Formats: sequence, C-alpha cells, structure tokens
Amino acid sequence: MLHPLIANPSATRHILKKFKLRAVKGLGQNFLIDAEVVRKIVEAADICAGEEVLEIGAGIGTLTQGLLEAGANVTAVELDKKLPAVLKETLAGYENFRLVEGDILKVNLSELMPRRFKVVANLPYYITTQILLTLLEKNLPVTKIVTMVQREVAERMTAAPGSKIYGALSVAVQFRAESRIAFDVPPECFLPSPEVTSSVVVCDVRNKNLDVDEDFFFKVVRMAFAQRRKTLLNSLASFGRDRVLKSGIDVSRRAETLSLEEFAALSNFLAGKTASTIE
Repeated sequence: MLHPLIANPSATRHILKKFKLRAVKGLGQNFLIDAEVVRKIVEAADICAGEEVLEIGAGIGTLTQGLLEAGANVTAVELDKKLPAVLKETLAGYENFRLVEGDILKVNLSELMPRRFKVVANLPYYITTQILLTLLEKNLPVTKIVTMVQREVAERMTAAPGSKIYGALSVAVQFRAESRIAFDVPPECFLPSPEVTSSVVVCDVRNKNLDVDEDFFFKVVRMAFAQRRKTLLNSLASFGRDRVLKSGIDVSRRAETLSLEEFAALSNFLAGKTASTIE
C-alpha cells in the first residue's frame, strides 16, 4: 500500500473528525469502512492495470484507493464541495487519480471518458435509477458497470420475467447488459449504518442490443408497466386495440410476463418493423 488503508472504522472516523465532516443524508452518503468489501468490489470489476475507471462519488477515497492500488486510472466525479480538499490529502501521491467536481447527471461523459472504460461506484440510493439509465442510454464506450445499490434495487435490476418485481428498470438494464448480483453488503459495513442491506451488481454491457427503435421500444415498455395490473390489451390501447390484437402476443397477459425478445417483437410490430433477437 502507498497509503494507510482508509477502509476501516478508525481511519474513517479520524478523517471525518479532522475535516469536520458528517454524512450528508441529502446526498445519500454512507462511508464504507470494510476493507474486505472494497477488495471484493475491485475483484468483481476485474480491474487490470492501466484500465480507465469512472467512479461516481469518491467520498473520502475509500473505494477509490482500492481501485488505484489495483492499477486503474480513476476519474472520480464528486458533487459534495467539501470533499475535494479531503481527497487531495487522502489520495495524495496517486498519479493515476483525476478528480472532477460536479454533478454526474450534468457532466459531459462523452468528453470526460472518450475511451473504453468501466464504472465502479457506491451509488447514492436516492438517485440510483437515474444515474444507471444515464450511463446505459448515452451510448458511451462503457464495458462494465459495478455498482453498490440498495438490495431492493439490485433485485429489480436482475429480476426475471414473471417475477412480481420485474419491471421497466429490469427491462432497461437487461436491454443493454447482462446483470447479476455479486454479493450483499450488510449495514454494519458503513458509517453511519444505513437502514437497508446493500448489494453489489455487476453489469456486463453488450456491444449490440435488440434491433429496435429504442425510443419507441421504451415508450411501449413504460406504457405496458404504467399500470401493472392491466392486461397488454388495455395498457397499450392507445396504439389501437385492433392493432394490439394483431401483434401475435397474447394480449391477455400482463407486462411482467414478457421477455425482452417479446417486448421487441411487440414494439417492432406496433412500429411497423420486423423483430430481431439479442446477440
């Protein structure tokens, strides 16, 4: 190690006290204090020396340090204006670290990360879905996304068709990536401890998706899930009930039962296109 390990309770408390910091609830801050969890996240990201990594919310540098020690070139986007001064000290001497102050939802990611990169982050729970969809929808050269999220969100991201929690987020994530839950992280691994269990989700982003008009595809998905208890015939009635009936899909089914391929076939039919399959 180039530096003392940040990922432990005493070091974290020392840093917070020195810089007079407290976790900002509005920013979803909970500081990771378990070195084994850091190690497992870095391992799940399959980091190779020299790889470009985007971290969203570096905090005091706990996970960042693990990524830097693995040899990654880390670009961290941090919203909290108090933390750059902290990171300047906790990560001093790491030449493979770059800090960008700003909002991840407002930063021009194409300019910031022009080459192939991975995302590794402990995402703030209040804005997890918005960040994930931003990363997946902008056609960025991202190859893998490893995120720590609330367990409930992780289950929705990876849910299979037919599950009660399978929904629009499940379709959005699985449309662009192969996703799986790597492991759970209990509340006591954080300071302060959150009220929920967290999970680390690994998303391997695909180079090619279903052959669909994406805007139209997700319009169909959103409408289908807007009122989950409705059948497809009723939830998609605005496209014309006769047209929906001719789609070849059993329209007495509900949205939660349709696979990605079935959503693609349905949206392509409604758009006048021919369906394809995932490669």
